[in-house]
Amino acid sequence: MKTYTHSKFKALAAHRKPAGQDLGYALVQFLLAFGSAAFWIGLCTLAALFAPAAQAQVVAAGAGANSALQGQVEGLIKQQGMPKAMDSDAGAKQKPWRVEVVLGQLDPRLKLAPCDKVRTYMPVGMQMWGRTRVGLRCEQGAVHWNVFWPVTVKVWGMALVTASPLRPGIVINSADLILGEVDLASQASPAVTRMADVIGRSVVKNMEAGQSLRHDDVKARRWFAAGDPVRLTVRGDGFQVASDGTALTPGDEGRCAKIRTDNGRVVCGQPIGDRLVELSL
Repeated sequence: MKTYTHSKFKALAAHRKPAGQDLGYALVQFLLAFGSAAFWIGLCTLAALFAPAAQAQVVAAGAGANSALQGQVEGLIKQQGMPKAMDSDAGAKQKPWRVEVVLGQLDPRLKLAPCDKVRTYMPVGMQMWGRTRVGLRCEQGAVHWNVFWPVTVKVWGMALVTASPLRPGIVINSADLILGEVDLASQASPAVTRMADVIGRSVVKNMEAGQSLRHDDVKARRWFAAGDPVRLTVRGDGFQVASDGTALTPGDEGRCAKIRTDNGRVVCGQPIGDRLVELSL
């Protein structure tokens, strides 16, 4: 018996059908059609078998998996040290800070491959303060993924809030501020806790009554101008030296001011008062 390849079937089909050979011609057409179908079925089967492995491994985490991950995040948070009020903060002795931790959720569009061992960790630089996050890393699984669970740490403590609306340019007095409980961690700028730090200054933006006053909300004091004579105090471990100098830059509170000393050396110190500069070694 002769064996025909797929190309030979085509060649046979290309010939004009001889008279009296209808049965043979129909058989050739059937075998040609069957061969084409088998060829494409085989090709599709091979494509399915050799599809990229990553596509087969990536599946939805599901509600159960997310619940388990959340439990691990909660366990790690309980091991972390929570923020505590310092004695220098207003009202800290009377009312300690109240910490509230709010867990977010992973993006519902996120697909995670199954994992036999997930390790939770605090990313470098992350603290239990304000908006932070907890890392989740798959260490044993087909796909080693790494995701971050959003966490918000609210720290409620006593700080200054506006008793009435404040407008830029108006000098702040003691009647404009009262103590109130605020979320100290809600903003990057620290909350103002001491009245003496802001009396006589003005805000840089409009503020409504009841708002927490932040250091960035208050215009910085300018203790001296460039060219003014200043008194420089250098503090170190067990010693203190004072000398005179000349300001090369304005002495704005919270910013380094360049000072030229009497011997010609240029240093950078912190303005702390009227023509007073301090340098810590």
